[in-house]
Amino acid sequence: MEFFLEELEKELIGQRIPNEPVSIYDPVRYTLALGGKRIRPVLCSLACGMSGGDISLAKDAAIAVEMLHNFTLIHDDIMDNADTRRGKPSVFKKWDSNTAILSGDVLFTLALEQLAFYQTKQFDSHVYPSLMNEFLKATRIVCDGQARDMEFESRFDVTLDEYLLMISQKTARLLSCSLKMGGLIGGGSPEQIQALYQIGFLAGIAFQIQDDLLDAFGDPSKFGKIVGGDIREGKKTFLSISALGKASPNQNERIRTVLDKKSASDEEIEEILSIFKSLNIHISTLDTVNEYYNSAMKELEIFPDSPYKTSLIKFLDQLNTRIF
Repeated sequence: MEFFLEELEKELIGQRIPNEPVSIYDPVRYTLALGGKRIRPVLCSLACGMSGGDISLAKDAAIAVEMLHNFTLIHDDIMDNADTRRGKPSVFKKWDSNTAILSGDVLFTLALEQLAFYQTKQFDSHVYPSLMNEFLKATRIVCDGQARDMEFESRFDVTLDEYLLMISQKTARLLSCSLKMGGLIGGGSPEQIQALYQIGFLAGIAFQIQDDLLDAFGDPSKFGKIVGGDIREGKKTFLSISALGKASPNQNERIRTVLDKKSASDEEIEEILSIFKSLNIHISTLDTVNEYYNSAMKELEIFPDSPYKTSLIKFLDQLNTRIF
């Protein structure tokens, strides 16, 4: 698996990216070189192996989903006016918004080009159209999730169900896509492919709620973000929505006031975190994260034991216990 990821990394940053025009492809190469957890390509390759396939055949799809993920990040940074990405200047900041838009667009096109590999005769005729359908559907749904997230910015009546729908689209859907595509390439049964989809859906929701929790209560030296960043920016999160549903009228008003400022001070952030603690929001949120991860683990029961299944279990365990 490590060798697979090393080879994927080489191709992702080098061999798959054209050299000219440099105004487009330098920002693309810069973005991909920023690294990250590479969760989506790992899931794609493990799903292929769990379904009985050769994981080397999943490499092109793995590269495609990672390119798609990075395309969304480039455009997200423009919409969020974000100065940094993974501790480095964002493409939008390092170059400009026009360059970021165009580089994101070409990265999405490059992602689609990777899937052409599955038109070759070594794959059943249904594999390529199935992969393309899943890839395009996931892309559209991720955009739906981003739109919902933007709509939430001006609302204080967002429910937990609405929030869960948003993160299932914006975050979980691409994890589901990664696993499902790996299953299709590996020749998994319909039941196995559905289970892989569910694993991504459940783990993706857990991952985003966990991000919300770490933003509020994580160690900033390990998480890589300033504690309370979501509160400072007035973002709706699992924690803030849960708190608004449990808070007293005075607490509720205070949470709304601070979030609505979108520029909370350190003292105000501490005040809101204190309210969260008094309502045990950090405990109930962690319980929810564990529930989703445990449900994802149960979906693995349909698969026979294999090194790939063992690796996915370990991977999910690492996600569940992460501190960054």
